[in-house]
Amino acid sequence: MAVKEALKGLGLHFIVVDLGEVEIMENISAEQRGQLASALLNSGLELMDDKRAVLIERIKNAIIELVHHNDEIIKINFSDFISKKLEHDYTYLANLFSEVQGTTIEQFIILHKVERIKELIIYDELNITEIAWKMNYSSVAHLSNQFKKVTGLSPSHFKQLKDKRRSPIEEIGNSNEEN
Repeated sequence: MAVKEALKGLGLHFIVVDLGEVEIMENISAEQRGQLASALLNSGLELMDDKRAVLIERIKNAIIELVHHNDEIIKINFSDFISKKLEHDYTYLANLFSEVQGTTIEQFIILHKVERIKELIIYDELNITEIAWKMNYSSVAHLSNQFKKVTGLSPSHFKQLKDKRRSPIEEIGNSNEEN
């Protein structure tokens, strides 16, 4: 919304405003670009100029889209998905990502898959077998091992912790005599 408002405020017409990307109908001048950068900065957003940084953001957004904003079962190979979506060779993208981010695309994907698994466990609509299937793990054991490697907890232990009732702030530290 902030991006759309900034564009409208400058009289610019957009075709697409997507996560991390904007396609504008007209060519913009350096002055308009500066005004847009300033307007976005006021909203806590940043206009990216570095083509490598833009590509890294597009890789991240593609992964986030597939892992977090997709209700379908993930049955596509991530490298094929990213390569096709960004229209670049996967090896080039993977090397660029590792060089700039200091981690691999695979590690970034695993961290996001684990976060999504946590959400699915908390929602409590699917059991762990269904979650493994939805997230395209070869087995529950594979999901569990990866989850434990990242979080230090098994999915079932994470679920137990989630299920434990939290104490209201007012009750923390109070003895029974005061209640």
